[in-house]
Amino acid sequence: MSCSVAVSNSPVFSPSSSFFYNKASVVVPPSTAEALSLTLTHLKSSQSPSSASKSSSPRSPFRVRLQKPHTGFSTAAGGTVLKRKRPARLDIPVAAVGFDGLSTPTVAEKLEMESEGFGYSVYCKRGRRETMEDRFSVAVDLENDSKQGFFGIFDGHGGSKASEFAARNLGKNISAEVLMRDDEEEIEEAVKQGYLRTDADFLKEDVPGGSCCVTALIQKGNLVVSNVGDCRAVLCRKGVAEAVTSDHRPSREDEKDRIESLGGYVDLIHGVWRIQGSLAVSRAIGDKHLKQWIIGEPETKIVRMKPEYEFLILASDGLWDKVGNQEAIDIARPFCVGVDEPESLTACKRLVDLSASRGSKDDTSVMVIQLGSYL
Repeated sequence: MSCSVAVSNSPVFSPSSSFFYNKASVVVPPSTAEALSLTLTHLKSSQSPSSASKSSSPRSPFRVRLQKPHTGFSTAAGGTVLKRKRPARLDIPVAAVGFDGLSTPTVAEKLEMESEGFGYSVYCKRGRRETMEDRFSVAVDLENDSKQGFFGIFDGHGGSKASEFAARNLGKNISAEVLMRDDEEEIEEAVKQGYLRTDADFLKEDVPGGSCCVTALIQKGNLVVSNVGDCRAVLCRKGVAEAVTSDHRPSREDEKDRIESLGGYVDLIHGVWRIQGSLAVSRAIGDKHLKQWIIGEPETKIVRMKPEYEFLILASDGLWDKVGNQEAIDIARPFCVGVDEPESLTACKRLVDLSASRGSKDDTSVMVIQLGSYL
C-alpha cells in the first residue's frame, strides 16, 4: 500500500501542490478504506507524566491518505492491487566487427583480435584505453605470386583515424610505387614514396591524430622492412634476435638534431623525451599540428631472404616497452621452429600476455611471419 503525506498550513508543502496533493489521493471509496488520522503527543520537559496523561493531545497537522492504484496497475475483484507485468526483454543485436586485410573496419569496441593465414599470424589486444587504436594489414599473393606479400602493424595515437587510414592505404600505395619501378635497386625509393603519399593523403582528411607503422614487403626474394615511429621489426636468425628497424624517438641524437634544426625543441618530461612538450615519437603518419617536425619518411632495410632467417616479428611498442628483442624470440621460437605444425598464433598471444602481466597499459599488437613459407 502506498501513502502520500500532506502538511497543512505550510508555505512550502501547500495543499495546492499537485505533487503532494491531488483529488485522486483524497477521495477514497468507503468500501476500500477510511481516512486515517495520526495524532502526535507533545511531551515537554516541564510536564509531569501524570499531567501529560490527563490532557489530550492536539490533533496532528499530518494526515496519511490512501492513494488510488497508479495508472498501469489493475485492481482485482477483492480489492487487491495487481502489479503490472514486466515488459518482455529486448534483445538488441550487436554487429560482429573485426579487422583483416588492407581494408580494416572500425574495431573500437573490440577487446582483442586475431587472424591467421598463409605464413602469418597476428594477435592484438586492447589496453586500458576506451577504444582500440592499433590496426594491422595483410596482403598475400601479390601479383598472383604466393611468394610475395605485404604485412603491417599500425599503432595510432590521438585516436584511431590515422592507423585505420594507414592500414587501408599504405600497402596499396607501396605496391603501386613498386609496379612503376622495374629496377630492384629502386625498391627503397618506392617504399619511401608509398609512405609519403599515404601521409599526404591523410593530412588532406583534416582529422587529428597520427600513427606509427612497421611494414614488411616480401618481393622477389627480398625482405623489405620499413618503419616510422616506435613500432619495431625483429628477425630470428637461427635463434638469434636481430633488430631490423630502429625506433624513431626524440631521444635519438640524430632525430633530436633534425628537430632542433627545424626550429623545434625536445624536452624530458616525467622521464619521457617529447617534441614540443607533446609527442614521444619523432616520425609518424599524420600529426598535422606537429608536421613541421614529425615526418612520414620511413627508414628502410632490405635483406635477401635465406633459409637461416626463420621468422620475423612485427609489433607495436606495447610489446617492446616490456619485452626485449631476444626474449621475444626465445618465447616465440619453440612454437614456430622445429615443430610439425607451427603455432605462431599461440606465440603471438604469449608475447601479448607477457607484456600485459608486466604492467603494460597500452594496446599491444604482435605479428609473426614464417619466412620459410616465402622462400
